[in-house]
Amino acid sequence: MASICQIGIAKYADGRLVEEWSSLIDPEDYFDYINIGVHGIDEHVVKGSPTFPQIIEILAAFLKNTICVSHTHFDRVSVSRALAKYDLQEIETNWLDSARVARRTWEEFAWKGYGLANICEMIGYTFKHHDALEDAKACGQVLLAAIETSGLDLNAWMYRVKQPIGTEKSSLKTEIKRDGNPDGELYGEIMVFTGSLEIPRTEAADIASSIGCSVGTGITKKTSILVVGDQDLLRLGGKEKSSKHIKAEQLISKGQKIRIIKESDFIALVQNTQKINKPYACTHYGDRYGV
Repeated sequence: MASICQIGIAKYADGRLVEEWSSLIDPEDYFDYINIGVHGIDEHVVKGSPTFPQIIEILAAFLKNTICVSHTHFDRVSVSRALAKYDLQEIETNWLDSARVARRTWEEFAWKGYGLANICEMIGYTFKHHDALEDAKACGQVLLAAIETSGLDLNAWMYRVKQPIGTEKSSLKTEIKRDGNPDGELYGEIMVFTGSLEIPRTEAADIASSIGCSVGTGITKKTSILVVGDQDLLRLGGKEKSSKHIKAEQLISKGQKIRIIKESDFIALVQNTQKINKPYACTHYGDRYGV
């Protein structure tokens, strides 16, 4: 699986394809006739193409601190094995399996038939299968279709794929609404979460409630604290921020007092308030995705 012979990347933002890149790769390895039968690439096709270390900077530029979508775990494992093969540093990216997304979106694909070609046929997207760039674009289209069908945004899907297939979608949309503990030190604060968090949303909401914060599902004129995934606050350009983040900033510009804090700041706030010593490690999430 470390012998990658082609890489294709499709970069999506705001629901549309904004950039693409592909290259044949010389895997410096033996070509198995079974794999050649699938993708039609052999040693003659890749002759003169760059090796994996020669394109690593391009790959890292696309993937670092983003959400990378692939259909099943094959691409994720292949990239990891190739990095290990050449003793290269792991790329800090966040993988999202579009097969797991599809299985949780469409009941007919929950347990079988959730290959990329089948899903694309169902959503009406035509592509050339087993071409790396074409597959990458197709993964993006599957995710966009799932977002439209389910009503869950990208950040919600990062959480949803970790849950059982049978989990009701409605519960995912309402799970973080909580009333604040009247005896909590922060009683009266209205908190909202956005972005991909290391802490499960239900757990974060329970903790916030325990220290007195009421937890809402959206930004309103009553919101006083917005907790954002650590990496979300480092993004450039308003269009790369979540809709909740943008709305909070708009209300702040009109005079509403809303504190925007990182997830790690929220954890520190909780620890200082309740003396909670449970450690949390925050990972970085972006709102662009590629394959």
